Amino acid sequence: MKKLFLLLIINLLLFSCARVGNPNGGKRDSLAPKFLSSNIDTTRVNVSRNLKELRLDFDEYVNLKEINKNLRISPEIKKIKKILPSNLANKYILIQWEDSLKANTTYNFNFGNAIADNNEGNVLPYFNFAFSTGEKLDDLFVSGVVTDGMTFKKKDQDPKENKLVVGLYDAVENIDFKQKPNYITKVDEENYFEINYLKKGDYYIIAFDDENQNSVYDPGKEKVGFLKDKISLDSTSVRGLKLKVFPSKKAVKYKEYKSVNGGLLLTFEGNPEKVEVASMSELLKDYKVTHQPKSDSVNVWFSLEKNGFPKEQLTNSFKLSYTTETKSDTIPVNYKATKLDFKLASKEGNLVVPEAPFRIISTLPLEKINSETWKLESDSISQNFSAKISEKNPFEIVVNSDFKPTKKYVLSVPKETVYSYDTSNDKSAYQFEFEIDKPESYGGFKVTLQNKPTAKFWIELLDEKGDVKYSKFTQESVISFTNLKPGTYSARLKVDNNGNGYWDEADFAQKNLAEDVYIFDKEIAIRPMWIIDENWNLN
Repeated sequence: MKKLFLLLIINLLLFSCARVGNPNGGKRDSLAPKFLSSNIDTTRVNVSRNLKELRLDFDEYVNLKEINKNLRISPEIKKIKKILPSNLANKYILIQWEDSLKANTTYNFNFGNAIADNNEGNVLPYFNFAFSTGEKLDDLFVSGVVTDGMTFKKKDQDPKENKLVVGLYDAVENIDFKQKPNYITKVDEENYFEINYLKKGDYYIIAFDDENQNSVYDPGKEKVGFLKDKISLDSTSVRGLKLKVFPSKKAVKYKEYKSVNGGLLLTFEGNPEKVEVASMSELLKDYKVTHQPKSDSVNVWFSLEKNGFPKEQLTNSFKLSYTTETKSDTIPVNYKATKLDFKLASKEGNLVVPEAPFRIISTLPLEKINSETWKLESDSISQNFSAKISEKNPFEIVVNSDFKPTKKYVLSVPKETVYSYDTSNDKSAYQFEFEIDKPESYGGFKVTLQNKPTAKFWIELLDEKGDVKYSKFTQESVISFTNLKPGTYSARLKVDNNGNGYWDEADFAQKNLAEDVYIFDKEIAIRPMWIIDENWNLN
C-alpha cells in the first residue's frame, strides 16, 4: 500500500513539472535584429581600396528580403558578385564585390527594409553602415521632421509606425527620379529623420509615403513632399528642415470600362480636366457623354432599342475614341446589355436636417424635370416649393421650400415628369414622406480667420475617419457652419492658389508644390444646442 501511495505522489509531481512554462510558447518576438560588429575596424577609416567584402554580424539569424530593391550603396559599387544570406538564414550579412574602391571616399551601405529576423520577420528599417578609404568619414548630415499636411494629429495620440521615408538625390543634370535616391532613411515614430555620412555638394530632398516599401517614389500612388530649391552642404550640416507630404498628382491615363445601368462607365486616372469620347461604330450613333471636370469617371449613355442593337446578341462589339489633355486613343468595347433601371429615392431618408433642401437621387443622369404637376403638402395643405436638377450632380434633384422644424411633408411626383436619357419615370409615380428634424439636436461652429489667403479657399470639417462631412468655398474672414451633427471634427483649409476651382496635388517631377493647406490645431467637439466660436491665425 505504501508503494502504491509513493508511486501516486511521484506521478503527481511529474505531471506538475510537465506543465511548467507557457503552453503557447511565450510572448511573440517583436524586436528587430541587433547589429554587433563588422570585419572593418571600429574607426571605419583608412580602409584599403583593395577591400573586396563587407561582413556584418548580428545577434540572431537574419534573412534578406528583396535585397536588390532595397540595398543602396553610395557611391555605387557596380560589380557585386555575392550577397549572403540568400536562401538560408545566417547570423551575418556578407557582400562581396570585384571593383576597387575609390580613394578618400566614404561608402554608405543602406539596406532599406531588407534585413529581418528569421523567426518573426521583424524588420531592421533603413540600417546603414559606412566606412571611408580616406582619413575620415564624411560627417555631414541633413535632419528635420516630416508630417502629413492633410490630417490633424491629436497631441495625446500614440505614435504609430509609418512608412514615411526621406531621400536625397545628387543635384546633377538629367536626374532619373524613377530610381532610388542616392541616400535614403526612414522617418521615425516622432516624425524625425536624419541622413548621415553625406559628402559636400548639392542635393534635392524628397519625402514620400513608401507604401510598397520599394524605396522609390511612385507618383499618384504615394504622398510626397519636397523643397523646390537645392540643399547645399559645404562645411556645415543642415538641420531643422520641415517637410509636409501631400497627395501626389497622377498622370492622366485611361484605365478600364464596364457595363452599367444605361450604358458604359469609363474610368481614368489622374483627374482629367476634360475627356472627349466619340463612337467609331455605325452600331452606336445615338448616345450622350457625361463627365464632370477633374473626375476620373466618364459615362456613355445610350438606348439599345434606339440604336438598333441586334436583340439576339447578348454582347455587341464596337469602338470608342477618347481624347484627354495628354493623349488620344481608341477603346475596343464588348458591351454586355444590362437591364435599364430608372428609379428615384430620397437621399437623406425620411429625416431632413433643418434649413436644408430635400434631395432626390436617381439611378440615371437626369435630362429635365417637369415639376409643375408635383405637389408638396404638410397637414394636407399645399406648400410653395421649387425643384431643379443639381448643377454639380446630374443624378440629383434639389427641392427647396420654407420647411418648418418638426413638420411632416409629403412630396408627390407623378409619372412622366422626370426624364433621363431616352427614358422617363413613365411606369412609376413616387410619394416621398419626410420630416424636418428639430434644431436642438444639432450644434454649430463659427471661425474667424486671421491672415486669411488672398485667393478663395475651401474650409472643411472632417470626421474622425478623415472623411469630409461639411465644406464651404469662400473668401470670407468669418465662416459659420450651422446644423452640424454632434460629434468630433477637425478643420482643414485648402487654398485655390491658381484660381482654377480645384485643389491641385503635388507634382515632384515638375517641382510643383501642392496648393496651400492649413490644419486647425484643435479638435472640434460639436454638441447639441451649442455653438463653438474660434479664432484661427493662419500664420
